[in-house]
Amino acid sequence: MSTAEAARRGVPDAAVARLPGYLRALTALAADDVASVSSEELAAAAGVSSAMLRKDLSYLGSYGVRGVGYDVERLASEIAAALGLTQDWPVAIVGMGNLGRALAAYRGFAERGFRVIALLDHDERVVGDEVAGETVRPMEDLPRLVEEQGLAIGVIATPPEGAQAACDHLVAAGVRSVLNFAAVVLAVPEDVTVRKVDLSTELQILAFHGHRGALAEAVAP
Repeated sequence: MSTAEAARRGVPDAAVARLPGYLRALTALAADDVASVSSEELAAAAGVSSAMLRKDLSYLGSYGVRGVGYDVERLASEIAAALGLTQDWPVAIVGMGNLGRALAAYRGFAERGFRVIALLDHDERVVGDEVAGETVRPMEDLPRLVEEQGLAIGVIATPPEGAQAACDHLVAAGVRSVLNFAAVVLAVPEDVTVRKVDLSTELQILAFHGHRGALAEAVAP
């Protein structure tokens, strides 16, 4: 089964969420001139079990060769194609507060195939500011960005109270993929995909594990 066929059939969301980790590990191996890698080695580098890795890759039609493993460059290419990273994805960041400005300066977007084409804010006092070499634009520019530059992904970095309005503007302009950093659940149509990045929740999860570890040490003989 080809990668294109796998994409048409659909890959489980949980497997899709792990593909970037595999690609990151493969990229590091390629940088070290590693030509092939076993499922056990790749799984360890990605932080998953080898059985899970083999199952995830089987959805793409990728199977290692017994005694040889996976061809690093080929597998990286297959995963990149499955993730849609064989083309540049135009991105707009909405909300030029501290987080939005930090995201605007993040070089990792371009390195991974995401091209930030616009920085947006609804506040007239912010519009026109220079951030990371780009001029902050008004929200009214969204339809033109979609039509003329193919804007595909909106990144919401507004305060929680402004996130839904920002999302509504993106959706109305034709954007169907949204990455939300605001601590709020967004209401969107069924054909819009939202991924939420909640830093406070992740910290709370880490605190839970740290607390549990401390308790275990306290009761250990």
